[in-house]
Amino acid sequence: MTVEAKICGLSTPETLDAAVAAGARFVGFNTYPPSPRYVASNDVLKALGARVPKSVTRVGLFVDPDDALLEERLVTGAIDLVQLHGTETPERVAAIKARTGKPVMKVINVDTASDVECGIAAYSTVADWLMFDAAVGTLPGGNAKVFDWTFLSGRKVSRPWLLAGGLTPDNVAEAVRVTGAHTVDVSSGVESSRGVKSVELIRAFLDRVKAL
Repeated sequence: MTVEAKICGLSTPETLDAAVAAGARFVGFNTYPPSPRYVASNDVLKALGARVPKSVTRVGLFVDPDDALLEERLVTGAIDLVQLHGTETPERVAAIKARTGKPVMKVINVDTASDVECGIAAYSTVADWLMFDAAVGTLPGGNAKVFDWTFLSGRKVSRPWLLAGGLTPDNVAEAVRVTGAHTVDVSSGVESSRGVKSVELIRAFLDRVKAL
């Protein structure tokens, strides 16, 4: 089985280049101010986006964004796919997709098995991608928390989806084995300290993924 990876929360040229060179299929830029991975400047976002080859999808992470923020960030030309990591309703997801003309990924926060079931039912008809992430933590994502992977074992999902939540180079193989995920997402698991990405850990994670 071929497994692909998204490295999220990238904010420096060095770590972005390392992710691309090591085989990331997606790279993520964070637009949420409370996050330690926040890319504050549109100029920086534009410059980062320009470094990414066409073969890699550039993802913008948003949390309950208003239309003004979406327009401000998308005008940089640095975002190919909009990731919604807040409390966006299915109606809001559909509206954002229609307004921006971009494919949309909706994150489902998982604490119980019913969260998975309800999330799929609510968003699979409006989002292009789904992501399953741990519900616990102080931020909408990047909290280094793992949920019960068996909630996804053998489950049919009608949309492409990503597994997130506490993944690291050490546990990603087991996570894929249990869930059957074809795409995985990592942020805190490739950091040397909170919000600071490690080139070595990025390479290690992607090497483990490529070996699956």
